[in-house]
Formats: sequence, structure tokens, C-alpha cells
Amino acid sequence: MSRYDAMFARLKAKGEGAFCPFLMLGDPDLAQSERLLDALVEGGADMIEVGIPFSDPIADGPTIQAAAVRALAAGVKVDDCFTLLSRFRAKHKDIPIGVLTYSNLVMGGGIEKFYVRAAQAGVDSVLVADAPGGEAETFVTAARSVKVAPVLIAASNTPEAKLKKIAALCEGYTYCVTRAGVTGADEEVKFDHTAMLDALNAAGAPPPVFGFGISKPEHVRAALRAGAAGVISGSAIVNESAKGPEAVRALVEMLKAATRA
Repeated sequence: MSRYDAMFARLKAKGEGAFCPFLMLGDPDLAQSERLLDALVEGGADMIEVGIPFSDPIADGPTIQAAAVRALAAGVKVDDCFTLLSRFRAKHKDIPIGVLTYSNLVMGGGIEKFYVRAAQAGVDSVLVADAPGGEAETFVTAARSVKVAPVLIAASNTPEAKLKKIAALCEGYTYCVTRAGVTGADEEVKFDHTAMLDALNAAGAPPPVFGFGISKPEHVRAALRAGAAGVISGSAIVNESAKGPEAVRALVEMLKAATRA
């Protein structure tokens, strides 16, 4: 059983949804980033998602783009990120770790090498946010060869035929975007994803986790009522990280508590 499978089974037994905070690795520097990652676990995160700093993150809004810029200015490289994740995994054996990244970073040093390094660091899944649909299987094959789960993105306007393909290729969880556009902390969110969720479920997709715009407890509760197995919060967490680990831990505790409502 994978860490994701064990986590979702544990939460289902307790009647809870999964809470997944996101942080940009190396923001504002590697030492503080390590403390912030620990704070996510201390706050009760069920799974974590991390970004590797990249100069052109087309799926990310201004908050996460700014975090990437800060990390790049600090000189953070891909290898630094995997070293940091290796240390995190040594301390936290069971929490699932997902990487959200971009195809340039995966392919730059060789696709196979990237996934091998991810597996060695204890990474459970990789989502390549800008991988063209026709190229997804290249990344999926490399991921599966080292037992890293390939995560794919689904949206409410994704055609049913493509949802079936996503279900066949995706492992760990299915990243379901809550709205069009890029990441960001919204004031209000609406979840009209019934048809998408029905299609994914019928095709045997892994559990749906909602992301983009989720920043408040009411967003978390609404997502779970709409059928999500969990939620990802990125921009709100990254914004709070400027205040330090204690502030991040407090926000994670608050948002995680909403999964128990």
C-alpha cells in the first residue's frame, strides 16, 4: 500500500478529508524552507505538495511566482531541493510528498534521472503541470519505472474521453482544479464538478483532491461537500510563510480542522 493509499484509508475511517499545504522549496532560503516544511507536519498536514523553483511557472499565480523568484535569487537548484526533501523524509517517514513541477526541469538533466532522484529523496508523486496531453505518457512511464506516482490534472471542462485517459494514467490522487486560470487565494470559490467527479469515479481514477483558490475553512468544507477527498492550499500558505513557521503551523491547524467538520 502506498503512502497515499494508507492516508486516504485512514482518513476515510475517521470521516475526514485530506489537507495538503503547498510550499515553494528554497523560499526564502533552504534553511528557513526546512523549518517551514516541519511546521506543515506539526500543524497536522495529511500530505504535502512542494514546488521546485522555476523561472516560468505558467500554472502559478503571483504569490507562488514570487516565492519561486525568491528561491532562485537565493541560488536554489533542483539538486538542493531533492537534498532538502531527503532530510525531510528521514524525519517524517509516513507523510506523502508530492512535487509539482514543470517539464523543463524534468527534462533538463534527463527524464529518467529526475525521477530516480525523486524516488531516492522519498518523493511519492510528481505532477508535471505543463506537460502536453500527448506527451503525458512519457512522464508517466518514467515515473512508474521507479514507483513514483504520476499525478495528472482534471478540470470541470475536461472532455469525458480525456478524463478516462487521466484516470488510466494517474496514481496517488487526481489533482482537480477548482477554476480556470492560475493559482491564488480567492475570497469565494464555487464547486460545480459533479459531472467531472462522476466520470473520474466511473473510470476508476484515484481520489480527487481540489486545488486553486482554497484559502479559508469554508472553502475546505465546501470542497469536501462537493465530493473532494481532500484539498490543496498553496497561495494562502505561501503568504503566511513570510511570518515564519509558527504562523504556518497555525494556518495549517485551522484549515485541517475544517476537514473534520
